[in-house]
Amino acid sequence: MNTIDSNGQTFMTVEVGPHDLRACVEAGIISTAQSQQLWSRWSAPGAVAAGTASGARAQGLRGPRFSFTNTLYYFGGMVAIGAMTLFMTLGWQAFGPWGLLAISAGYLVACLKVADHLKNRQLHIPAGILATLAVCLVPLIVWCTQQGLGLWPPGGSNSYAAYHTQINWRWITLEFATLAAGVVMLWRYRLPFMVMPIAVTLWYLSMDLAHAILQQGEHWDWKFMRDVSLVFGIATCFIALWVDVRSRRATQAEWRQDYAFWLYLYGTIMFWGGLSLRDSDSELGKFMYCLINLVLVFGGAAIGRRVFTVFGGLGVAIYLGYLSHKVFGDSLMFPFALTLLGLGVVALGIWWQRHEDRINARLSAWLPAGLRG
Repeated sequence: MNTIDSNGQTFMTVEVGPHDLRACVEAGIISTAQSQQLWSRWSAPGAVAAGTASGARAQGLRGPRFSFTNTLYYFGGMVAIGAMTLFMTLGWQAFGPWGLLAISAGYLVACLKVADHLKNRQLHIPAGILATLAVCLVPLIVWCTQQGLGLWPPGGSNSYAAYHTQINWRWITLEFATLAAGVVMLWRYRLPFMVMPIAVTLWYLSMDLAHAILQQGEHWDWKFMRDVSLVFGIATCFIALWVDVRSRRATQAEWRQDYAFWLYLYGTIMFWGGLSLRDSDSELGKFMYCLINLVLVFGGAAIGRRVFTVFGGLGVAIYLGYLSHKVFGDSLMFPFALTLLGLGVVALGIWWQRHEDRINARLSAWLPAGLRG
């Protein structure tokens, strides 16, 4: 892309990632040490040229860092989101459905206006938080509309606060509306944090759909809910893979962001939670649980997603702890066996950290180009 700086000089800017440097190393253009030095220099703070349009844009699209400013952004944003979601107490219902609808709609419009202003100023993180708050207001608006028009199905809770605490099929309309609005707003603003309410809504939807299938009022079968969560988790992870590939192959900078993070996170929580709650009476079943978690560990390393590695490692540790308890549970050696197990996991972590780049590179070689970390 050609860019004109403040002095009127024209220069070309290109996007370069770690995979480009690895390709140069494999082609013999540069050495491994040189590629590491180049990437360390380019990724250092202040490496992007200041004062140019491309530099400002690149800085704005850089992934969020753990800084005090970003901590304030996310803390304030989550407080505001909680105020309009988790903490919608019965006192709010004193305004009535139409009064609460007017308040929430006003909040939504104001959030979108502020998000537009912040994005135009290249403040992408707070803009994403405000746009996310707007998405989180959609189920409240739908609930108020249904209540006002008398379309809310009889039975269940008449308090919106129960949306985040009670499983009930009556919330499904709110969830489908939130998913539709979330996708539209994500396309409009193209800010990764906006995927968070979409991922959470998919989690809610999995539980409420299971409740709708059971059709047994207040009674629900937790085993069936567990299995539905597992299936939804797998589906969400596959959606995340698709989004991940699309983001990595995108040519526009706005789409080359990590939109898949929240989908991976909540998909893994749903899948791993449902899997871990399955109590198998056979040793083969428990061993298969360990193998699945090992696949998560190495799969996460291959595609560069540590959420898989963390949960997979936790599952393997649970299985090893079970073996330790089975073998040494009735002996004085159990505390020593458990200590050795813990120290072994620590030693494995040290070894993994030393060879992480090499392991990731070898595992990535087995994957299609679009999924390589």
